[in-house]
Amino acid sequence: MKMFDVYPVYPIEVTHGKQCWIWDNKGNRYLDFYGGHAVISIGHAHPHFTKSIAAQLDKLPFYSNSIINNLQQKLADLLGELSGLENHRLFLVNSGAEANENALKLASFHNGRSKVVSFTSGFHGRTSAAAHVTDSKTIAAPINQGFENDQFHFGDRESVRKALGKGDVSSVIIEGIQGVGGIHCADAEFLGFLRSECTATGTILILDEIQSGYGRSGHFFSFQKNEQLQPDIVSMAKGMGNGFPIGGILIAPHFESKYGLLGTTFGGNHLACAAGIAVLEVIAKENLIENAAVIGGRIKNALEQALPEFEVRGEGLMIGLECDKPVADLRKQLLFEEHLFVGSSSNKNVLRLLPPLNIGEQEADECISKLIKVLRN
Repeated sequence: MKMFDVYPVYPIEVTHGKQCWIWDNKGNRYLDFYGGHAVISIGHAHPHFTKSIAAQLDKLPFYSNSIINNLQQKLADLLGELSGLENHRLFLVNSGAEANENALKLASFHNGRSKVVSFTSGFHGRTSAAAHVTDSKTIAAPINQGFENDQFHFGDRESVRKALGKGDVSSVIIEGIQGVGGIHCADAEFLGFLRSECTATGTILILDEIQSGYGRSGHFFSFQKNEQLQPDIVSMAKGMGNGFPIGGILIAPHFESKYGLLGTTFGGNHLACAAGIAVLEVIAKENLIENAAVIGGRIKNALEQALPEFEVRGEGLMIGLECDKPVADLRKQLLFEEHLFVGSSSNKNVLRLLPPLNIGEQEADECISKLIKVLRN
């Protein structure tokens, strides 16, 4: 049986990894500055992570949410402590798209509305509602067009104010930093404006932190650059499990919970919780949020100084480098000649740097050197 061919695949078979390095089946070593779409948060094969999963696998890998799972509460407690959102409640799922799907659904349950405001270049997932609010015509099938969605540019206060003023918008969904869209950062003032307008109109504010969360931006969540901001719902995934499938939404206290309102078979299973707890323990113990801010600043500053003809964007270890032409060939050159993995985006001219949060100065400088060498040529 053949695979259903939907992925453009590089002719490289990766067999194992360690920290920010991966190896192929021919013994070649690569510096990983993509982390499998920003998924690898604490590094490949972190010993505490692998031991935690192995220990739980030996006890009980899975049982349904019909029984008590104390690992879920332990994960919630750690997440509340590190994020500062102790007053929110946690619902666990399996992926980012599922997190956003439940966030949009919960908002609609809460205020009885069906219209959504999202933003151009945004990406929220490939499931039904998530695909509809994503700015991509290629991933939304006709069946996904189930409700009205207005899309505006970051910073377009007048259009947002006018749309929300009609009183029929269920939710505003926004990425703190757009990842797939090419690393565009929502500034703190605009996020504060959205909070005020949503509060005034009974609209739910959803912060999509699926790629930018879990310390990647130099804050636990990227929206926390606005210290006063309290979203109604925060969606998470990717770095949450360091490669193990897990996602979730953080839900503010004013939402009513009812049995059967939301549900999932695999979400919050024992193995996923063990992975999620281990990630948070490593982030806290190794000060990875601070490391992301420091090392990310080092990379961004070096690239801005060495390559002034290119635009460098981002926060922490979520960096975009916009070139003057499509980067597909540059990515191949970096991969096959320099053994450096980097990402692309829906903007064909943008390279994305999304390394594990535990990279050090030496790995950062090696990446900088390789990028400068290739881009100057």
